[in-house]
Amino acid sequence: MNTQAHRIVITPGEPSGIGPDLCIKLSQDPLGYKIAPYNLVIVADPELLETRAHQLGLSINIIDPQTNRDTSINKSGNIQVLPVKQTVPGMPGQTNINNAEYVLKTIQTAAQGCLSNEYDAMVTGPVHKGIINDAGIPFTGHTEYLAKVCDTGNVVMMLCVPGLRVALATTHLPISRVSNAITSELLEKTLNIIIKDLTLFFGVNTPKVMVCGLNPHAGEDGHLGREEIDTIKPVIDKFRRKGFKIDGPVPADTVFTSTSIKQADVILTMYHDQGLPVLKHMGFGKAINVTLGLPIIRTSVDHGTALELAGTGKADISSLVAAIHTAADMIENSKTK
Repeated sequence: MNTQAHRIVITPGEPSGIGPDLCIKLSQDPLGYKIAPYNLVIVADPELLETRAHQLGLSINIIDPQTNRDTSINKSGNIQVLPVKQTVPGMPGQTNINNAEYVLKTIQTAAQGCLSNEYDAMVTGPVHKGIINDAGIPFTGHTEYLAKVCDTGNVVMMLCVPGLRVALATTHLPISRVSNAITSELLEKTLNIIIKDLTLFFGVNTPKVMVCGLNPHAGEDGHLGREEIDTIKPVIDKFRRKGFKIDGPVPADTVFTSTSIKQADVILTMYHDQGLPVLKHMGFGKAINVTLGLPIIRTSVDHGTALELAGTGKADISSLVAAIHTAADMIENSKTK
C-alpha cells in the first residue's frame, strides 16, 4: 500500500476534553501505533497543545505543515499544527462557551481543506454539543454540521467495529420525532448512499444490507405499528426488484445475533439508540464513526470528550488510531475505483 501521499487532517474537538491529549499522545510514538506512513496535520491552537503537553509531562515540537510536506517529520514528538486561535485558553475539564466558535472553525477549516484537495481525509475528535448550543449556536453533531459545510443534502452516519457496521436512518433526533422522519424518500436516499459508499470506500461489491423495523417485533404484522408495512417494506421491495441485496424489515431485538451479523455487510437501524448500544458494547474504544454521502472522507472517534480524564494522561488513543487507519483505507479503496 502506498500511503506516503495520504495527508490526513485531524481536529481535536473540545479544547477542555481529551482531544488535545490524544493528538499529543499520537505524536509521541507514531511507529508504535503504525501511523508513520501517514502525513498527519492537527488543526488547533499551538498554545493549547504546548500547554497540554506540559501538563502531561510530554515534549512536543510544533511544525508548520505549510512548509513541511515530507512524512519523515512523523518522528516521536513532532506534530504538524495548522493554527487556529482559541478565544480563551482551554483548561482541562473546564468548558467555556467562548470557545464554541473555535471548535467549529477547526472543523470548518479541516473540511474546506479536504474540499480543496489539500488533504485526503479528515478525522475528528470529540466535541461537546451542549457547550456549542449553550453558546447560542444550533448544533446537533458533526454529521449534520459537515453536511452543511460541504453543501450536501443527505448524509448517513455509520459506526464500525471489527465484524459489524451499523448505519442510521435518523441521527440525533428525539424519539418523539423519529416515526415522522422515517419516510420512503429518506430510506431510498439512505440506502443509495450506503450502497454507493460501501462499494467506493470499503471495497464491498453489491453490499448486503439488513434493515431493521422501527417498532417492536418489526410491527407484528401491523399490530404494533404500521411503519414497516406502509413505508419500510415497500422501499426494501423496490431495491430488491432492482437486484440489490436488501433484507428486512427485521426485528431489532434479533438482528444483532451472531448469525445475522455474519449475513450482513451493514445493518441499517431506524434511530440512534436502536443500534449503537450493541455496537459500542461489542467494541467501545475500538469503534469509529464514518459519515457517508459527503464529497470528502470523514471518520471520527466513537467516544465523548471525557472531561474528567483531560490532562491526566489516562485517555485511550485506540479509537483515534482506528479512525486514522480507516480513513487511510478509504482513501486507498477510492483510488482503485
